[in-house]
Amino acid sequence: MMTTKTIRAVLGVVVVAGACTTALAKLPPVSAEAKAAAAATAEKSAWSNKVAAYKLCQVQDKVAEQYFASARAAGKEVKPAVPTPACADPGSFVATAATSIESAGAHSPAATTNQPPNVKPADAPANPVK
Repeated sequence: MMTTKTIRAVLGVVVVAGACTTALAKLPPVSAEAKAAAAATAEKSAWSNKVAAYKLCQVQDKVAEQYFASARAAGKEVKPAVPTPACADPGSFVATAATSIESAGAHSPAATTNQPPNVKPADAPANPVK
């Protein structure tokens, strides 16, 4: 007869095995729209990081100026500041133009825009001989 501990151990192994097979399942491929959205998000995020670095640089310069001014006012010896690169303004966000399907020439030719490609012409036999 199986004890409660044995049953729990067996159930634990089954649950872990099920979780492992679920984790190893193959995911469907990412669509082109999802890839484009991810690229746009990454681009916007990179720009946001540049803006944050620019604002931080400005604040650090302001704090350093205030420190040097207060140190001079207190009569302390002030050594020259360590030269640092100037703060670089990233400018406003400009998204790069993604290549659309139409501009890439991947759409149907003009001849098939009048009629879908799965429609047979009027003179085609209904059941062709193979």
